[in-house]
Amino acid sequence: MKYFSARIAIAAIAGAALGLSAVGSASAAQKPQKGGILNFVVGSKIPSYDGHRETTFGVIHPLAPFYSLLIRINPDNPQSATDFVCDLCKGKLAKPTNGGTTYTFKIRKGVKFHDGTPLTAADIVATYQKIIFPPEGIPSARKTFFRMVESVSAPSKYTVVFKLQFPSGAFIGALGNPYNWTYSKKDLDENGYTWHQKNINGTGPFVFVQHQPGSFVEGKRYAGYHHKGQPYLDGYKAISASKMAVRLQAIRGGRAAIEFRGFPPKARDDLVKALGDKITVQESDWNCALMTTPNHKVKPFDDPRVRRALTLSLDRWGGSKYLSNIAIVKTVGGVVFPGHPLAATKEELQKIAGYWPDIEKSRAEAKRLLKEAGVAGMSFEFHNRGVDQPYKVVGTWMIDQWRRIGLKVTQRVQPSPAFYATLRKKKDFQVSMDFNCQAVINPIADITKFLGSAGNNYGSFEDKVLEDIYNKLLRSGDVNTQLKLIRQYEKRALDEQASGALTLWWYKINPHRSFVKGWKIAPSHYLNQQLDNVWLDKKLM
Repeated sequence: MKYFSARIAIAAIAGAALGLSAVGSASAAQKPQKGGILNFVVGSKIPSYDGHRETTFGVIHPLAPFYSLLIRINPDNPQSATDFVCDLCKGKLAKPTNGGTTYTFKIRKGVKFHDGTPLTAADIVATYQKIIFPPEGIPSARKTFFRMVESVSAPSKYTVVFKLQFPSGAFIGALGNPYNWTYSKKDLDENGYTWHQKNINGTGPFVFVQHQPGSFVEGKRYAGYHHKGQPYLDGYKAISASKMAVRLQAIRGGRAAIEFRGFPPKARDDLVKALGDKITVQESDWNCALMTTPNHKVKPFDDPRVRRALTLSLDRWGGSKYLSNIAIVKTVGGVVFPGHPLAATKEELQKIAGYWPDIEKSRAEAKRLLKEAGVAGMSFEFHNRGVDQPYKVVGTWMIDQWRRIGLKVTQRVQPSPAFYATLRKKKDFQVSMDFNCQAVINPIADITKFLGSAGNNYGSFEDKVLEDIYNKLLRSGDVNTQLKLIRQYEKRALDEQASGALTLWWYKINPHRSFVKGWKIAPSHYLNQQLDNVWLDKKLM
């Protein structure tokens, strides 16, 4: 079943209306050409090089081509939520045995890390030990995805076995997450678990050349890559450009060919008008939602009445109509990717605080709650990320929404590294912009973001009720039971406790130079970024 949509458009002439059609690729029948350097722009800085701890596209886009995964979403079918293929494993994807609790993978022979070290099953085990069972003090943003895993072992040199505590439909999706970069056991043993924050050594299609902080990351083709005949490119350069206007001008002026994250509608239309058939546009629903995280250890945000008032004041239904014209956000939704069978219907959403159809009623309740909590008309600082789309645009809208219930809000905007340091380490914020941007559409794993125990939740709270609901959900194999439990989970997280507040789900628009071939848009800006399938059509350059 297809749970989301994708569209691809080719601008026929300058100024032409944007005609959208079903997904397809004009290059499907063409033979990929070897050679060339792909220049692309990245709108975020790199907090660290370690994919296991990071959650930003600012790490995935410039660095993912240096690494391989055990399994990955099929790069020729990235819109799928279930089409996984082997990367470092071989053959068809492993089928579970022992009642769904054992997965056995055979590992490719002859794969080498870029430093020449041969890859074996021991490297896969060491990688997932770091992700699933990290030592104290070592952050792992996705360890919560693997709650079902009991152990990872290598019974032979080229065999890896994952043993689960219980069967779980969320396991394969978690395993195929694009941040699960395979690290060398030798590197981890000799250099420690923090080495990868500042160093790169993978088995991916490209070899690290250099990183000029604030300027670019450069990679060159790895001749020993394990997928025969790939990559097609000689190399790539990921150019850092925090301002959207600079990224747009880079594509328009030919200094870059693509930005893999996404542009707002007007930017797309401007590029199409200026460049005509030299631009191809791919569009897709986006498995990413912008949200706020109140710091539960800072008064008055330890009070659920105050947190509830913040979400009640946001007019999501009206905001969608306005913001979708100027930002990369669009859909009103709950904790699950909209359109997925486990997602809330509109009628179910409208029963949750902040989603009521009557915004005046909602704001009246917000004012009542603030008065009851003794903080009517309070002032606070909203912490935001220094990325235009959609952070600063939506942040400005939110501040105006809060003003309508009498709140006085100032905004502190920081570049990505400082933003993450504040959110994750210092935690010296009152209310922060946050996001739940996931790769593979894997709802039962994706919604762990709302658990206080999750490695990527920064609200500093405990909620045993929510944890209990989730533990039941994780162990359920019945869809009807899952639906019931997710609605309970959603109501608890977004309404009763309002431990975090979702704004809108994103919408992905990727205009790129038409000579870029082989890359297919996914419902996530994290997927399909190893670039081994990308090539340049020289006759269109």
